[in-house]
Amino acid sequence: MKRISLALAAALVAVGAPAAASTALVPLLPEPSGPHRVGVVDLHLVDHSRLDPWDPARGDREVPVSVYYPAARTSGYPVAPHMPPALAAAFGELHARWVAPALPDSGVDWAGTVTHAHAGAPPVAGKRPVLVYTPGGGDPRVLGTALATDLASRGFVVVTVDHPGDVSVVRLASGEVRIADPAADPRTPSGYRKVLGVRVADVRFVLGALEGRDLGRVMDLRRVGVVGHSIGGSAAAQVLFEDRRVDAAVNLEGFLDYTGGGLLPVAERGTRKPLLLFGTDGYWNERYALGWGAMLRSGCRTTQRMVRGATHWVFTDHAAVVPQLHGAGLMTVAQRDELVGAIEPERALPLVWGQVAGFFGSAL
Repeated sequence: MKRISLALAAALVAVGAPAAASTALVPLLPEPSGPHRVGVVDLHLVDHSRLDPWDPARGDREVPVSVYYPAARTSGYPVAPHMPPALAAAFGELHARWVAPALPDSGVDWAGTVTHAHAGAPPVAGKRPVLVYTPGGGDPRVLGTALATDLASRGFVVVTVDHPGDVSVVRLASGEVRIADPAADPRTPSGYRKVLGVRVADVRFVLGALEGRDLGRVMDLRRVGVVGHSIGGSAAAQVLFEDRRVDAAVNLEGFLDYTGGGLLPVAERGTRKPLLLFGTDGYWNERYALGWGAMLRSGCRTTQRMVRGATHWVFTDHAAVVPQLHGAGLMTVAQRDELVGAIEPERALPLVWGQVAGFFGSAL
């Protein structure tokens, strides 16, 4: 991730972005493809067994999540925003600087985008398989909204997780918009190991925290999968290896080796559980060949799939949003291709959604 000074970041969060101009583009998210309507609730979970690993002075570890689920009805329940205003303002100012410089720094009304999930809608009766989603390094969990909503529309309960401290911007229970810690840089050997370790611990905590929750009556915690993007995909594979509660995982283009060398335990020792490695031809490099190759040669239940004409963020909401920004003249062809590739969203989204849903449908 690219970094700017903490003083400048704090100032940007404090003042927020200027009010969006009336001509600013409001990105649209794609409609989910499944038969169910979708509900969502936000939870601010607190792990009282750990201090915050990036800032122990904050006290116990806070892990914000959103739970998407098939809804029995949605009439009278508001459509949830993609990002609340304070988060949208900080995202527009900071995320592009740190994580995705190809994104425009103006002309986008990030706060105007709405989802296809209804806040607080009652769930469909019956227990459903549970999927935990962990985003890419620096990415807030909201960038997995389209995938989560689609999976929920197909009958899964999907829990998207933020990892405060390594995500560019995240809104906490207090309303504070927290920015990333400078040490949370997965490009460095120490940063990668710590980010990965914290994410694995966060996901394992979330699985335990879901037990006994009000939504527990619609969650079948005997059928659990983890899906993650980039270093979130690395964490998903490693959680599959470490946690007996997890039955299957999807790694959306995450390395299976450490920055600086050495395979992750899941790639070194293998796993008998189903694992999908899902990548793009535009982002493939020697690190994937090393880690993924070791996993595939292990004789385990590992499958590899590839999206052609695409690159790294095609697995996120950017697959739908970036082509809109390019079409509005806010991004060049090169900037579009840097983030998602030349693939059209009409092809990319059904392909990614279908592969992930099909994999978990069979595995769980």
